Amino acid sequence: MNILSIENLSKTVNDEPLFEAVSLGLEEGEKAGIVGRNGAGKSTFLQCIIGETVPDEGTVSMKKDINPVMLSQQVTYPAGTTVSSFLYLAGGEKLKVLEDYQRAIESGNEKEYMRLSEIIEKNDLWDIERSYKAVLTDLGGSFDDDILMESLSGGEQKKAAIARALAMKPGLLLLDEPTNHLDIRTIEYLENWIKSTSSGVIIVTHDRHILNDCCSSIWELDRKHFYRHPGSFSAYLERKEERLRMDEKEQERLKTILRRELEWLKRGPKARTGKDKNRKDRIQEMLGKEHKVREDAPRDFSTAERRLGKKILEVEKISKEYDGKKLFSDFSISFTKGMKLGLIGDNGSGKSTLLDIISGRIEPDSGSIDRGVNTHFGYYDQLGRNLSSSKTILEYTEDIGDRISLGNGTIVSASRFLELFGFPVSMQRTPVERLSGGERRRLYLITRLASNPNFLLFDEPTNDLDISTMEKLEEYIASFPGCAIISSHDRTFLDMTTDMTLVIENGMISLFPGTFTEWKESKEEQADDKPEEKVQKDTRTPREKKGLTYREKKEKETIETEITALEMEIKELEESFSIPGTTPLGTLEERSKRYEAAKAELEAKSDRWLELEEKADS
Repeated sequence: MNILSIENLSKTVNDEPLFEAVSLGLEEGEKAGIVGRNGAGKSTFLQCIIGETVPDEGTVSMKKDINPVMLSQQVTYPAGTTVSSFLYLAGGEKLKVLEDYQRAIESGNEKEYMRLSEIIEKNDLWDIERSYKAVLTDLGGSFDDDILMESLSGGEQKKAAIARALAMKPGLLLLDEPTNHLDIRTIEYLENWIKSTSSGVIIVTHDRHILNDCCSSIWELDRKHFYRHPGSFSAYLERKEERLRMDEKEQERLKTILRRELEWLKRGPKARTGKDKNRKDRIQEMLGKEHKVREDAPRDFSTAERRLGKKILEVEKISKEYDGKKLFSDFSISFTKGMKLGLIGDNGSGKSTLLDIISGRIEPDSGSIDRGVNTHFGYYDQLGRNLSSSKTILEYTEDIGDRISLGNGTIVSASRFLELFGFPVSMQRTPVERLSGGERRRLYLITRLASNPNFLLFDEPTNDLDISTMEKLEEYIASFPGCAIISSHDRTFLDMTTDMTLVIENGMISLFPGTFTEWKESKEEQADDKPEEKVQKDTRTPREKKGLTYREKKEKETIETEITALEMEIKELEESFSIPGTTPLGTLEERSKRYEAAKAELEAKSDRWLELEEKADS
């Protein structure tokens, strides 16, 4: 049974259609994940459903008494709002009764508050307040009733917004990027609620873990149209690839016909007959159907390699506290080339502080940091990515350099560099402050990489990035020869990019020799052990892990695809050597150079594949 029906919904913003003629339905208990590139219109779509934005065309209808609730990306409230009064800003008849009851008590109107108390008891409205406080307690943090919302951190404000949404007992919950600024523990709490609820849920998120484990359908917004894919995110990826392949075949067929028909037009036929005129009409119709199947996307991230010295980074017994609260103490670590660490901990545990200390922005209370002379940090921090510069995109990039080196040795202008990563020339004179949140973060990210660092420090890099950009960043980090420390709440991203995990908890930092998922599994295993077994297990040297890590499995799959592509390229080049002069593949000299490079690349990738294959069998 549908609890939500959307019919022919369309919306245009700034003369640009975001989505057109959308017809979708949500069944009771269905959890739908919405995916699409940044700026495609996903948030606007949710706002049209909840009624915050009026669509240009179409209708949205819901089951009676469904009580829809939306959790927006930004947490808003007027100055002076307390944690307690924040609940009532959600609005609705139920909260209005509770709010009127509070006013009646404050004014001493005994008759009115007695009347309202009967309504509250009859409809069990006290449960809303109890649920709000209970969820806040479950999520942790300082949430006394009289604390001002503006005094809370961004993560704590988001927790209050989540508690309010869940306390309303919605029959339909709309979530717009709910995991931004949350710690992993809170994300897992929300994830468990989504899994267990019988309510309908529509969620816009880039968190692939939630999309795959919680969603029973995926709604993809692609080129102004929605495609509904039943099943998990993994099933969606398979169906999307098949759809794109079929679309590509159709486009190739159209191109073949168009080439022939356009040649006919070039010969200058006169439309003297109805047959000729109809043929010209068909050509125009086919030209209208021709389009690019796969979206124009930024190229893969690429930077020139900067050599690391023998000494990279030595951290010796550092400690730090703020306002009398100990964040961590006596932490030591020595980095070697290629180390990539995930950094996890609750909000406020000190993750950003640790990165600031390592980068040299702040000093520890005690201990020392010895950075190698050749160590060059690329720091993607939480403040810098919220760019508010009045400079244009091009001016901001030129501050880094007029000429930028790419990973393949090519040196390009700042303008060309921006083009390669999704900022066309027509956009480069736009002030940075006028960019969307996702565009600012992408600009900040590529400019951090443009300085050719050999040690990456990333503080929540995935917030507001779309899945396509995240996947490209994952590939960049996986092949990055230097070191990295990545603080992130995105569990899939951590598994794909790191080999070890730094955990901040209870005022201490510990190093786990594995990915986030392996750390999580280890904790669950320890929780199941008897106390005496647990003590013995904790004191043993960690056993060597067998088989492939999650990231190595993905690397092996990628290499297999790359080997196939290289073999096809080599074969094509070999066949081209019988053709004298210049071919579409280049001059004979260019083809010969590419042939030797491809063979060397194939050999290297084959060696790496064999290495991974042997480890998988061990």
